[in-house]
Amino acid sequence: MGVFDTIKQALGMAAEADATRKADPEDLFGMSTAYVTMEADLDYHSAGEAALCFSGVDSTAFTRAKEEVEAILDAGGEETGTVADFRRDTHGYEWVVLADPDFEDLVTSIHFAADTLIESGFGSRLLAAVFAFERDGANAYWVYSFRRGAYYPFVPAGGHERDGMAEFKLESVLEGELGLEADKEYWYPLWPDGDTHPWGAALADDR
Repeated sequence: MGVFDTIKQALGMAAEADATRKADPEDLFGMSTAYVTMEADLDYHSAGEAALCFSGVDSTAFTRAKEEVEAILDAGGEETGTVADFRRDTHGYEWVVLADPDFEDLVTSIHFAADTLIESGFGSRLLAAVFAFERDGANAYWVYSFRRGAYYPFVPAGGHERDGMAEFKLESVLEGELGLEADKEYWYPLWPDGDTHPWGAALADDR
């Protein structure tokens, strides 16, 4: 299987075929309470960044949709201070990376971006929303899969290894607050690729 086939499988094609429920952008607001639990019970703090990943399409309508997302985030950023950065990774996937010390602003901005793409008719292009946390210099992520309509934790441990114990702890503590992915086969890793966070990195299906 080639790298692009692997990415397609991990990010959408297989997950879309096996989807168990329709994704709802309102699910993203679940992070508004989950991050409080992350801090109080697990001592994880927001890293001040979150990102929305989607697959682009070469069309005028999609370009307009992206421009609308950018305009909305720019307008909102004037009031909240949220900084939006649009990126494309080496595999052609699009990212909207948001930076803001206020976690509520990150959640709201991610929701606006996702909802705008859905209203523009490109909801099927949405892949994942990713929220970054840190503790003692280590990163942890909550990933919302739009193809599965569920969250899962991802804690990289370096060298394309995962901290399974940390992921299990996150799952056990947050299962009452977030709609979690029950099938761990769909807990796809987002390996950082020369960056602190996965933004711009390819998703691999090697656990």
